[in-house]
Amino acid sequence: MALGINGPDDPIDWASLTKYATEVMGRAYAPYSNYKVGVAGLVDDGRVVLGCNVENAAYGVALCAECGMVSALHSTGGGRLVAVACVDAQGAALMPCGRCRQLLWENGGPDMQLMTPGGVKTMDQVFPDAFGAENLAQHDPADR
Repeated sequence: MALGINGPDDPIDWASLTKYATEVMGRAYAPYSNYKVGVAGLVDDGRVVLGCNVENAAYGVALCAECGMVSALHSTGGGRLVAVACVDAQGAALMPCGRCRQLLWENGGPDMQLMTPGGVKTMDQVFPDAFGAENLAQHDPADR
């Protein structure tokens, strides 16, 4: 599925992204918390990738919706996330947890746009001073 993005300056169709996120939220597997989450991400080539949360009886190994979306990103050809909408069962915007912010940063970067409860923000605003691959490159293991 695609939203028809042609270039980096094209406007983001937030209504469509939210609709996709709400639809996939309906497929979430949340029998323990009953807290269903759906997410839709616009990729730099116009594709839309989706994810929903998948709980597990071993609570710590549950998968966040964003994890599923990032897996879908890579399994369908890779690329960079341009914009992401994450919603709850009512279709209201959610703020991703810290783990998921890291995933979004790694796969979208500082300019990726995120729909938040407070409106659209860039990842640089949501996750200031983020840690990324460039931080790992600065440290040569041979220096230890």
